[in-house]
Amino acid sequence: MSNARTTHARMRTAELLDPVARFGAHALAARAFAVFPVTIGPVTFANPYFAASGCFGYGLEYADFIRPYEMGAIATKTITLLPRAGNPLPRLRETPSGLLNSIGLQNVGLERYLHEKLPELSAAGGTAFVSVAAAVLEEYERIAAALAGEPSVVAVEINLGCPNVDHGGDRDAAEARAVERITRAVKDRLPNRCVAVKLTPNVTDITNLARGAEQGGADAIVAINTITGMDIDLERARPTFARERAGLSGPAIFPVALLRVWEITRATRIPVIAVGGIAGPDDVIKFFMAGAVAVQLGTVLYSRPTLLAEVREGVRAFVERKGVRHPHALAIEGSLA
Repeated sequence: MSNARTTHARMRTAELLDPVARFGAHALAARAFAVFPVTIGPVTFANPYFAASGCFGYGLEYADFIRPYEMGAIATKTITLLPRAGNPLPRLRETPSGLLNSIGLQNVGLERYLHEKLPELSAAGGTAFVSVAAAVLEEYERIAAALAGEPSVVAVEINLGCPNVDHGGDRDAAEARAVERITRAVKDRLPNRCVAVKLTPNVTDITNLARGAEQGGADAIVAINTITGMDIDLERARPTFARERAGLSGPAIFPVALLRVWEITRATRIPVIAVGGIAGPDDVIKFFMAGAVAVQLGTVLYSRPTLLAEVREGVRAFVERKGVRHPHALAIEGSLA
């Protein structure tokens, strides 16, 4: 290996293990948020508070409220090989304690993402946890190969749980062998990056899917994606959404997400990143107690973009009160059943 390639490899290793090294010009400011670092696979993140895919745009949409380097990572809007226009309107409906969405993975496509959106996030000091989806295995392989050439992509989230597309969504990834096959195809092309698999809760036993991801080489599981639901337009006497079904997120799904995280942490040996229904610091603490190593903040940010600061302070105070050094020490061991 040439000296230049050796130096580059060492720099890459340093950036993976030292999250602040990734922040460039923002390193000094970012260091203040490097509290409770978490290592997942080959990557160390500055803190365990991530943005959830689909709720944070491409990473800069919340910049007036949350600077990208404040978060351990930003799971981007899901990227597909080609641009997607998404589903017909309407796409959103509020519920008494949540949000139904039928976005349909609208995105700019891989090429434009790599040339426009990713450099913008990196320049702002954000850690890109790129969410990806595809309709067939070959597309996953092509996306992963392209991301492998981008040093600023330290982590990839395989979105296998979207209920709002006709091909490649939760219906096509509700079988452990399919999850294993897709995971292996992506991880083989990204051996030195964190590869996480986001699973659908709309199955009988999510632990089977989690074990499939683990066997495919996943570094982590992300649980859960949205729960399938629907709404009906009273005046038109027909389903609200063109595809009839949609994905429910928000506080209503927290108890379901908590149980799924609890189950997966006891069925696999890889880390779990918890997402689903977080509305305050207590929910985050419960996810840590259930065994999660990190959390993703999602739907609640639409109405409370200040939640990240509340979570940071709430977890810090609880950890201090309990006399432990890290939220991971709060995890409840084993099963109490």
